[in-house]
Amino acid sequence: MGLIIAGVGLNPFIRNTTPLTSKREAHRVVPPPPDSLSFDDIRMADNANDAQARVWLETYGCQMNVADSQLITGVLRRAGYVTARAPEEADVILLNTCAIREHAEERVIGRLGDLARLKQARPEVKLGLLGCMAQHNRAALVEKAPWLDLVAGPDTYRRLPELLGDSGFDAAVDVRLNRAETYADLSPDYASGVRAYVTAMRGCDKFCAFCVVPYVRGRERSVPPADIIREVRDLAARGVKEIVLLGQTVNAYRFDEVGFGELLRMVAAVDGIERIRFTSPHPNDMSPAVIDAMASEHKVQPYLHLPLQSGSDRILAAMDRGYTSAEYLNLVARVRAAIPRIALSTDIIVGFYGEEESDFRATLDLMRTVGYDSAFTFKYSVRDHTRAYRLGDTVNETEKQRRLNEVMALQEESSRTLYRAAVGHEFSVLVEGSARRGVGMLAGKTPQYKTAIFPTREGVAVGDTVVVRVLSATTHTLTCAPV
Repeated sequence: MGLIIAGVGLNPFIRNTTPLTSKREAHRVVPPPPDSLSFDDIRMADNANDAQARVWLETYGCQMNVADSQLITGVLRRAGYVTARAPEEADVILLNTCAIREHAEERVIGRLGDLARLKQARPEVKLGLLGCMAQHNRAALVEKAPWLDLVAGPDTYRRLPELLGDSGFDAAVDVRLNRAETYADLSPDYASGVRAYVTAMRGCDKFCAFCVVPYVRGRERSVPPADIIREVRDLAARGVKEIVLLGQTVNAYRFDEVGFGELLRMVAAVDGIERIRFTSPHPNDMSPAVIDAMASEHKVQPYLHLPLQSGSDRILAAMDRGYTSAEYLNLVARVRAAIPRIALSTDIIVGFYGEEESDFRATLDLMRTVGYDSAFTFKYSVRDHTRAYRLGDTVNETEKQRRLNEVMALQEESSRTLYRAAVGHEFSVLVEGSARRGVGMLAGKTPQYKTAIFPTREGVAVGDTVVVRVLSATTHTLTCAPV
């Protein structure tokens, strides 16, 4: 089915296609991977049979949503649905949505307005809203968009064919959370490419004060390891070279006696898989077993996204992050001691409730101490249903923007320094395809998840691993030559 992916991501495997202007806006100072979020149409199948219902699916938000859309695609394909070439040709239009930021919801409401005109011209078209936004704000959605035929939360995707069949004058609504639902028995409809994203766990038990995820995706539950390994083996047989394990707090994974460190080793034992990554971990769950697996399993790549959020102990406590700045720095030291060439990225929120200038300066100081390769930075915005909602907002938008700009400038400097330090060094690069810029150039990722481009060479194809030497660097890209 037609799948359009849009939005700004919250982890380092997500493509930030366009800058947003939301209250809690995501910014990144290094370029996104070429195969992640884009406005390209990723088609499931050709619609050769007009008798079958045609579906158009659009995805907004994080990589978990992208993975969920592949799951949805698989569910509907098995129910007999096929792709639509464009929304104007679809019998069913679905939007898989994000509730992390207010602007994400505003974009979807605007898109629903566009689609209302299409539905007015073709009343028989069924229009559905899925995902976190459906879970977060279903009553208001039905009121704001009464032309919706379907509203379904993240734990109800296996019922989509039934819900689409039941929708009539009133919208079919199912936003029940299910603590047992992992979709382990369902196979997603993966897009082509050298990298595949495999959901290892769903939900979150952390309940950080600013975050809505536990309320829209439910509590933590892990996919049985046997199901994960079956899926990884199937992907390897299809030519996938790199696996990214997904979860809101993926390193909290536990199924019976299998923890995340052991899961990494199990995935590493699958023949044909050359690289393993994961996102997003929580600092509190970076156990010695996980660090040891990263250090000793050569397939697990030397890259770690380690969300900080704030460098102030007072703000970390208010956010209920469960660690202090000293504990975080101790973790960074242990990771770097075990994996000397590791690259680190992070998340930073500025302007959280009660953040004063001294708290903000503590964040800048910690960023300088760590020296991140890249960072996602956000302006805090109050989200209902979170534990911080009742506190309100104490930092005005002008001040938030000033702090955000300063964080971005500092990270730009850090990224530039670290990228330039790679000049003259050699790296293995997994070829993903043609570079977005530069005729006759290929692009791929280094083990540290930096984008490398180099001239096309005879015999080199997508999926090959090539050793390159870095000739020059920007804050975003390493320009290389094959060795």
